[in-house]
Amino acid sequence: MGAEEQTLTWNLRTHVEQLAGEIGERNVFRPQALQAAAEYIGRQWEQQGYPVERLAYEVSGVRCLNLQITRSGGARKKEILLLGAHYDTVAGSPGANDNGSGVAALIEMSRLFADVDPAMTVRFVAFVNEEPPFFTTEQQGSMVYAEAARRRGDDIRLMASIETIGWYSDKPDSQSYPPLFELFYPARAYFIGIVSNFRSWAAMRRLAAAFRANSDFPLETTAIFPFVPGVSWSDHRSFWLQGYRAVMVTDTAFYRYRHYHAPTDTPDKLAYPELTQVTSGLYAAFSELAHGGVD
Repeated sequence: MGAEEQTLTWNLRTHVEQLAGEIGERNVFRPQALQAAAEYIGRQWEQQGYPVERLAYEVSGVRCLNLQITRSGGARKKEILLLGAHYDTVAGSPGANDNGSGVAALIEMSRLFADVDPAMTVRFVAFVNEEPPFFTTEQQGSMVYAEAARRRGDDIRLMASIETIGWYSDKPDSQSYPPLFELFYPARAYFIGIVSNFRSWAAMRRLAAAFRANSDFPLETTAIFPFVPGVSWSDHRSFWLQGYRAVMVTDTAFYRYRHYHAPTDTPDKLAYPELTQVTSGLYAAFSELAHGGVD
């Protein structure tokens, strides 16, 4: 393991332990913890040299924040590659995998992008209020953000929701699926997945090709109907509703992870070597897209 890989593994573990270990369950019903998580993410980004935009709105008297940083583009700076992960948790869970893993990867990818001069503008957004009871409502953080982006006329060429990417197993039959998917996909939970709707299929293929060109970690993809259970269960859905192309990057969550939405979703459950490989591969893939564009 090289020095950069060691640093990446250490940082990912530290972020997950801070979010899911020190802070723990974080949502509107635990506003101090939700604020602590936002402060932690904002502090990490400021230490990386980014100005942090705190996009506030109120839910039940609680000030809620979507956090945003931007790596400005060059020749294609009006085109936006948006990478997002939600930092809140469902009630009763410390959320190490859901979604401490996604937030940790987001923070580390922004650190790596600090030394990149992309052609496209790259935005990193930490979304609030993804979990029930706010999911699919106007109070979901990504719904608030996506609606505002559409009103502004933001040219978001691709949005990628980084969602539960921290658990892997090479044991037989460790992976489950909706009906019939098992005929086409592996029975072992040792891959990362990219999920899209049909409109986003070409962009998903472009991202998948970039990942495979830069990483040998197993990858599976699907473009499928949003009503299939789990396919639209994250912040990418908000961007689909606004007509943007969007994908979800996921370890498939409850289809393999028995601690999903449970009190036992703690930092010790995650597979950090695999999380490191996935984060490194995603950074390289998104960097390739940011340089070449998403047409």
